[in-house]
Amino acid sequence: MFQCVCRALIVAIFVCPCVCAEIRIPGATAYLDPDDGGARVSADHGIVRWNDPKVVVQWFGELKHVGKLNASLVIRLNAEDTSRLRLTVDGHAKDVVVTGKAEDAMTVQFGEYEIRAKGYHSFRLQSLNASGVMAGDIEALVLDGVATEGAHFNLKPRRNAASVHLAYPVPRDAKVSAFYCEMTGVEEPLWTYYMACGWHRGYFGMQVNSETERRIIFSVWDSGGEAVDRNKVAAKDRVTLVDKGKDVYSGSFGNEGTGGHSHLKFPWKTGERQRFLVTAEPIDGTHTVFAGYYFRTDTKQWMLISSWKAPKEGKYLRGLYSFSENFAGRNGHVVRKALYGNQWIRNAGGEWSELTTATFSHDPTGKMDRLDRFMGMEGGEFFLSHGGFVPGYTKYGTPFTRPASDRSPAKMDLPPLPKTRD
Repeated sequence: MFQCVCRALIVAIFVCPCVCAEIRIPGATAYLDPDDGGARVSADHGIVRWNDPKVVVQWFGELKHVGKLNASLVIRLNAEDTSRLRLTVDGHAKDVVVTGKAEDAMTVQFGEYEIRAKGYHSFRLQSLNASGVMAGDIEALVLDGVATEGAHFNLKPRRNAASVHLAYPVPRDAKVSAFYCEMTGVEEPLWTYYMACGWHRGYFGMQVNSETERRIIFSVWDSGGEAVDRNKVAAKDRVTLVDKGKDVYSGSFGNEGTGGHSHLKFPWKTGERQRFLVTAEPIDGTHTVFAGYYFRTDTKQWMLISSWKAPKEGKYLRGLYSFSENFAGRNGHVVRKALYGNQWIRNAGGEWSELTTATFSHDPTGKMDRLDRFMGMEGGEFFLSHGGFVPGYTKYGTPFTRPASDRSPAKMDLPPLPKTRD
């Protein structure tokens, strides 16, 4: 009886019934838990400076077949140094003792594991050394066997979860003078930006910046198309600050286009509905003043975050959208989720209309590298979710429609709005 060995020496008279595909998963794609224990992830060298046994290295990937899986590690370790390592897959742990050699890198075999279920799996690498003993620099995790056929891993050093967006269709000829959106953060991992009101010249939302700091952010892009350095933007192309609220910081930003940035340090709470309003007031056909207002949940009053005069504009809001972003890749393996609801626009004549349809999209990372990105409906609102290596995904371009509400901003006590026009 023919036995598949999957070696190049076998003449292809027979069709090999298994695909023993080898996958090399770079150390640069792993996550550290905790990520402040001295070890770090290097895009060029993988896991380096790992000498704290409390730090665990983890990879995540989707396996589409059950069966055998062989695991090995490509590691650098100084000659004559010794390291004890443990790799756990599907709850099954195997230990190895590694002795360094003069060569640049070596491959260490952990042996065979049995994969019993399809779906996302974690590959958990631990150091069994004493504190201060180098575990070795980890270049790659290497997998092969029948369970690896068709497997999906992120093989790029960008470890951020995919950014995800909602696009709100608006009639092409609409003169949108105000855009209102409510948003609720469901999860609260560090380095998350839940953005409520985006348009062609800026964005407005809330961030988790550290364990102790959160911000409400309002930013407006310059004209001119400079992508990185605002010092290269001519004065005639710069947005200029008109006004800002109490305790609001204002300045510049770059590296994602350039423009004017403002933020309020404010401890917004997960699970609490937040309200955002952006207005546009065209001036003399060449400029528009864009303003961002936030409803403070502590005082129950609207406040101006900031307003900016944008050159080469003279038009209203267009390209309306919301998004969720993981802006630092150190914890891209954690779930982010927010609810987006009760979206309304006001036209130049002062009439409000509700936006009940949105279309899902994602950034290039979501195309092939990170498929754990979703949009859907929950409690009559849209939601965006990304990260966490959750099975399934939402197809790019999928539209969703939420039920209409009776909570028009026209019934609310709003801040000053642009004057109505014919």
